[in-house]
Amino acid sequence: MDKEREEGTEQTNESLSWIRRFGIQTYDFLEQPLPMVSRLLLIIAAVALVAVLIFPLWNMTFFSNQYTDGLALDIYAYRLEGAKTPNRDDLREINSLNHYIGMRPLLESDFSEFVWLPFAVGGLMLLALRAVVLGKMSKLVDVFVLFVYFSLYSLWSFYYRLHSYGHNLDPTAAIKVEPFTPPIFGEQVVGNFTVYSYPDIGSYAFIIYGILLFAAIVWAWRGYKRSLSAAEAPA
Repeated sequence: MDKEREEGTEQTNESLSWIRRFGIQTYDFLEQPLPMVSRLLLIIAAVALVAVLIFPLWNMTFFSNQYTDGLALDIYAYRLEGAKTPNRDDLREINSLNHYIGMRPLLESDFSEFVWLPFAVGGLMLLALRAVVLGKMSKLVDVFVLFVYFSLYSLWSFYYRLHSYGHNLDPTAAIKVEPFTPPIFGEQVVGNFTVYSYPDIGSYAFIIYGILLFAAIVWAWRGYKRSLSAAEAPA
């Protein structure tokens, strides 16, 4: 019994020792200065975010026998825009068709995201540049954590909007359809339309921003591990 108690105590001490070492190393890593390569990656990441404010984040295209060339809807960080020809405004056409199935019109004023999204993108850009100026690992990690949270929240918000539009249908509409959620990614048949929904240039630029942040962290971590190995190596 005493032997088992001693072995249990040793295992507990080893676990506590490992946790303590991990905590010390993590704190030490977060206090490290950013290497030049990581700072350069952050600058490129901040520049990449400019595309988020210029190009569409998402594109949805609606095809049917009546619209063989498709009705196109671009979703920007701050507005909705349908494709336009001399004879047609696709956003207006989409809203007219939605009216027949009881879906409320797509209005920019209904999207609070168009108010705060550009500021959030600008904030991520400034935080990346702030990490470059302050040159501290903890600042870079802070930006990456915020990026992950913002990305997940934005996807949830987009899905919620699509779900809300497709499930709050007017019961007195001329055409009855089952409640539905337009696709956030991929292809889906809705009534006599086939809907294609895919990310556009703005979203790819945002993904590149996140990849560059992660690459900057990995580069700094590898440099930190090399410095630890060099310090622990026998003289």
